[in-house]
Amino acid sequence: MTRVSVELVPRSRSGLRAEIAEVAGALSGVDTVNVPDLTRYSLRSWVGCGFARPGFAAIPHLRAVDFNPREPLPFLPLLEEHGIREVLVVTGDAPIDMSAKVYDQDAVDLIRRLNRDAPRLRVYAGLDPYRQSFVRERDYLERKLDAGAAGFFTQPFFDLRLLDTWADLLPDGTDVWWGATSILTEASFNYWRARNHAVFPRTFTPTLDCNRAFARDLLTFAREREQNAYFMPVKVNVLEYLGGIL
Repeated sequence: MTRVSVELVPRSRSGLRAEIAEVAGALSGVDTVNVPDLTRYSLRSWVGCGFARPGFAAIPHLRAVDFNPREPLPFLPLLEEHGIREVLVVTGDAPIDMSAKVYDQDAVDLIRRLNRDAPRLRVYAGLDPYRQSFVRERDYLERKLDAGAAGFFTQPFFDLRLLDTWADLLPDGTDVWWGATSILTEASFNYWRARNHAVFPRTFTPTLDCNRAFARDLLTFAREREQNAYFMPVKVNVLEYLGGIL
């Protein structure tokens, strides 16, 4: 059965609680909430995920560079308290504030540690179709699977043909959450093309209608493959983006 997740950014406690309530009240097709861990906000992902329980499954994002490999992982007690059974591990970018403490480890290191220290957790990793060649990214995914990753959350896709290509590259039975996001301005469109090297079809336009149409297509794609869908509303109300689709 296809699961559907919505990513909610933890800008504040009250704001996150309000968005969770909004999703619960209007998007009956959503069963999971993801919360990213962003260094510009004080609310950590695993704390924010606690707000979504028990109404939703909740998946916090964990930045590997933030955790001292020689100290206990600080989020494990709260995950246990709220019955959170899934996490998404990313390596994490260097913080803007260079005084912030980070550690020399990547996603593979933290995935391996979580499988050793918290074997009850289902640990997902990231898939980025743009950062490097198909072969290099596929090899990196295999390293994550070898470390104990249970599946992948993708960066946003914008072209169904690229989705289809990646679906063929992954091992049979891989648990995948296919991602989509909203791009509603020319500046955002240009950012994704120039900075993230994202692939767009020629028919793409940064309009709400275009983004909603692709969200429907991605959901159909995931359901046909008995995989999962993951939506990241950016600079748009979640109901405007996904209302009537989920």
